[in-house]
Amino acid sequence: MRKLRPFRRGTGAQAPATEQHGRADAPVPPDRCPAGRPGTGEHSAPAEPAGLRRDAEEFIRLHHHEELPGTDPARRIAAVRSEIDATGTYLHTSEELVFGARVAWRNSNRCIGRLYWRSLRVRDCRTADDAESVARECAVHLREATNGGRIRPLITVFAPDAPGRPGPRIWNEQLVRYAGYFTGDGGVIGDPRNAGLTALALRLGWRGGPGTPFDVLPLVVQDGEGKPRCFELPRDAVLEVELHHPEDTWSTEWGLRWHAVPAIAGMCLEIGGICYPASPFNGWYMGTEIGARNLADTDRYDLLPRIADRLGYDRSSDRSLWKDRALVELNRAVLHSFDRAGVTVADHHTESQRFLTHLEREESRGRVVGADWAWIVPPISGSATPVFHRTYDAREWRPAYVHHEDARSRARGKGLV
Repeated sequence: MRKLRPFRRGTGAQAPATEQHGRADAPVPPDRCPAGRPGTGEHSAPAEPAGLRRDAEEFIRLHHHEELPGTDPARRIAAVRSEIDATGTYLHTSEELVFGARVAWRNSNRCIGRLYWRSLRVRDCRTADDAESVARECAVHLREATNGGRIRPLITVFAPDAPGRPGPRIWNEQLVRYAGYFTGDGGVIGDPRNAGLTALALRLGWRGGPGTPFDVLPLVVQDGEGKPRCFELPRDAVLEVELHHPEDTWSTEWGLRWHAVPAIAGMCLEIGGICYPASPFNGWYMGTEIGARNLADTDRYDLLPRIADRLGYDRSSDRSLWKDRALVELNRAVLHSFDRAGVTVADHHTESQRFLTHLEREESRGRVVGADWAWIVPPISGSATPVFHRTYDAREWRPAYVHHEDARSRARGKGLV
C-alpha cells in the first residue's frame, strides 16, 4: 500500500458515540439478551429454561404467522420445548434463522435503511466455532458482500452460545476497521476510535501495518473460552475507495480513502432467546456515515479544520459556518468517489425518502415500526429531509441485533486477562 502522509491528532475520547449508520449495520441501544449477561465482560450464560421456552414460543408463533400463515405451530413448539428440557437450548431450522435475521434488521430502531430487509442474504455458518474458521468465513463474507462494488446486504451467522459452550466472539466493531497508533506525545496516527484494539492486536503479535492513517486492522477472534487471536484479512477481501473531490485535489493529495463494506461484527443476533454473538452483517454505506462522522468527528479523523484551511474559509468564528461548508465538501467528495469507483453508496436525502416508504409499507401490513428519531435523522441537513418532520414509536421488538457493553469493551481492546 502506498504510504500516506499521516494525520496526527490528540486521542480525545477513547469511546466516542457510535457513528450514525444507515442500514442493517445500525445498532440498537444496549439491551438485555435473554442468553447473556450484558456488561459483565464475561461470556453469555444461557437463559433460564422457563424464559427461553417463552421467548422461543413467541418467535416460533411469529415465524408461522408471517411465513407459514394458516399452519399450526403447536408441533414445532412442542419439539422445541422438549429440546430445551433435554439440552438447555434448541436449534433453529435454516428457515427460522433466515427469518429471524431479516426481522432483526426490520426491528432495528436506529437504522434508516430497512426498506430492503427482505433482501438480506443469510450465510449459515453455525458449525464454525473455532477462531480460524470464523476468520476464514469473515473474509468470504467480505468478498461476497462486496460483489465487485454492487454491495449486497449479507449476514454470516456463527455458532450460538449454549450451556457450557460459549460461541465465538469477534472483538472488532466492524470486519474492516483502520488502525489507530498511539504516539509518544499522546496523539494517534489513524483512527482514534480503534487505538485500544490496535494496541491489543500489537500485544497479541500483530506486526502492524505501514503506519498510515488507513492501515487495515487484523481480525481479533476468540473461540469458546480461548484467548483472542489475530488474523490478517486477505487484501482481495477488502475493497477500498480512494476519495477525490469533484473540483479540488485536497482529498487526493492527502491520500483519503475508506472501505466499501460496513460489516458490523460486534453485535449479538438474538432470535427467540438464542444469542449468536458472532454474526457479522452489512448493508451499504450512507455517505454521511463516512463524510459526516468517520472522517469529520473531532474524536475520529477530525478533518474539517484542515479542509476549511485548504479552501480558505474563515475559522476565526463559528458564525462564518466554516464547519458546515467544509462538511458539505467532504460529503460531496465521498459520494463523488464511490460513484466514480462504481461502489454502492446512498445519500441521506434518498435514504430518508426510502425510510418513509418502508414506514408506509409496514403500516399497511399492520406492523408497528420502531424508530429512534435521533438516529433516523441524518447528521447533516436534518431538517431538509422528510424524516425530520415527524415523530416515531420508540418501542423495541424481537428478534434484534443487540449491542452489549462487554462487546463495546472488547472493541476498545479491553477485557484480556
